[in-house]
Amino acid sequence: MSCRMNPAFLPKRCNLAYRSVKVRPALTSVCTIFVGAVSKQSAQFKNMHGSPSFSCRLRPQRIVVAWFALLLTFAPALPAAIIGTNPPAQPLTAERIAALPRAQQPAWKEYLKRSTKQLRADQAFLQAEMRKHGIQQPVVPPSGRSVRSMPLNRPASWYGESEARRIADIMVSFQTPAGGWSKNLNLTQHQRAPGEYFAPNNDSRHLGQADFDMHRDAHWDYVGTFDNDATITEMRFLAKVIAAAGTNQSTSYRKAFMHGLDYIFAAQYPNGGWPQVWPLQGGYHDAITYNDNAMLNVLTLLRDVSGTNGEFAFMPKKYRARATASLQRGIACVLTTQITVAGCRTVWCQQHDALTLQPASARNYEMPSQTAAESAELMMFLTEQSAPSPEIVAAVNAAAAWFEKTKIYDLAFKSDNDDGRRLVSAPGNGPIWARFYEIGTD
Repeated sequence: MSCRMNPAFLPKRCNLAYRSVKVRPALTSVCTIFVGAVSKQSAQFKNMHGSPSFSCRLRPQRIVVAWFALLLTFAPALPAAIIGTNPPAQPLTAERIAALPRAQQPAWKEYLKRSTKQLRADQAFLQAEMRKHGIQQPVVPPSGRSVRSMPLNRPASWYGESEARRIADIMVSFQTPAGGWSKNLNLTQHQRAPGEYFAPNNDSRHLGQADFDMHRDAHWDYVGTFDNDATITEMRFLAKVIAAAGTNQSTSYRKAFMHGLDYIFAAQYPNGGWPQVWPLQGGYHDAITYNDNAMLNVLTLLRDVSGTNGEFAFMPKKYRARATASLQRGIACVLTTQITVAGCRTVWCQQHDALTLQPASARNYEMPSQTAAESAELMMFLTEQSAPSPEIVAAVNAAAAWFEKTKIYDLAFKSDNDDGRRLVSAPGNGPIWARFYEIGTD
């Protein structure tokens, strides 16, 4: 198959269906790449689309099809058979680093050493608290949907009121020694007490044998993570409180925000990606994680910090410069991890191996595959770059072509109180996309 982009093949506007809970409001508007200043680049872009701009409108709907549901819908009734095996993702280890080219090893060895040292420091902090206060058993904090306790859509004045500050104080108390936050914390109840864990019980409810979600340490997991919007939501909330409170009344909040940025910088891999959990936890958590927009949330925060956004006016210049450099390395990682099939770029996997950058599995039912939701978000993020490079333009064109190629019509994914969710015939519906696509066959 030729990789040449046919203007007729790439619509100027493509409607993408999403899981509604993960759609960013900004994506509902028309996003346009303007190549503009670079004449050669602009001409190439115009040749591809018949216009020097490329527009994509996203509808905030659910991703309404699952790959397994498609198989169940269209496959004939046949006896069950094993058609493949989902390999577990490989963690970042000293042994794997030793197999890298010699020139690459020092940066990765230093990274792994830093992660291990920070993990021990985080755990030692809790143990020291327990000894000091004579606590025999750590307390598990209240769980809940963290993002619901940290609203980011209130009027600016609300963040200067007592309720916002109360939440910010609780938030600061649960910041890990490394500088991040766990997920699924209820940050409306109380400040963290000495001897209280930094994370609630995040264990999976239905673990089975050889489950990829089995944690290395059942008492210490997701202690610092970007999963489920964690860490980034806390930092955005703090920035709003800082902007409303003013310099003289936000010292502790500014200190926590800066510590959070240091956490982001420390967690970034030498190749520009970010793991799901840091300090590293092993398993699929070590993979470069696009799932649930984990890495994308980091990138958008760094973009806002490095720019002139009013909420981040308190940022020192040296932090803005570090954020800019970190952002560019992250974008380079996004471009490098775009999946190539038969010489043609397509989209992205939910996770990519930290060292090889190849698509990787996560939980047992999450195979190395092309994923629609996260790929669309990444594509839209790339369109928002103010001065897109030729590499970014090519990546967006390729991803848009893949979405055009794989769209589905005349089906809908409906919820039924009795039978659960399933695919049904829906003439005229669409386009919709599956969550996972097999690499190589779509």
